[in-house]
Amino acid sequence: MNEIVEVDSMAADRLVTARWLGGYQVDVIAGEFLTRVDEPERVGGTNTGPQPTDLFLSSVASCFVMSLAHAASKRDLELSSIEVDVIGTYDGPRFSKIEISVRIPVPEETATTLIASAERVCYVTNTLKNSPEINVVNRDPAPPPLK
Repeated sequence: MNEIVEVDSMAADRLVTARWLGGYQVDVIAGEFLTRVDEPERVGGTNTGPQPTDLFLSSVASCFVMSLAHAASKRDLELSSIEVDVIGTYDGPRFSKIEISVRIPVPEETATTLIASAERVCYVTNTLKNSPEINVVNRDPAPPPLK
C-alpha cells in the first residue's frame, strides 16, 4: 500500500518514507510524490528507477539550481537558463568528493555573486558541509521468537 501522507512543507521536520518492494526495488514517498528507486541489472536490480546515490546527487543538483534561481530573483535578475552538473567520487561506501559545476549565462562577476549566495541558502549542501547527527532506531521491534 502506497499511502501518501501530507506533511507541512514549512515544518521543522521533514518526513520521507521508503517501502521495500522486493529485490532492490523501493518506493519512496516524499510529500505527495512517489518515486521508485532501484539498482541497475548489472548489480542485481531491475533498473526500474534511479539508484539511491543518483537521487542523492540529484538532491544536491536540484537544490543548488533552486538556490541560484532564488539568488537571481532576490536581485531582480532574469536568467534564461540555469544548469548544474554534480559529480560524486566514490570512495568505498561513501562519496569522498562532490563537485558542483554551474552554467548560468551572466558575466563572471555576477555568477560568482550568485554562486556565493546559493551556497549560503542551499539546504542540501549546507547539510553536507555540516554533517547532521544520524540516529537509526528500530521503530517496531519484532517479537521475541517462541520457545
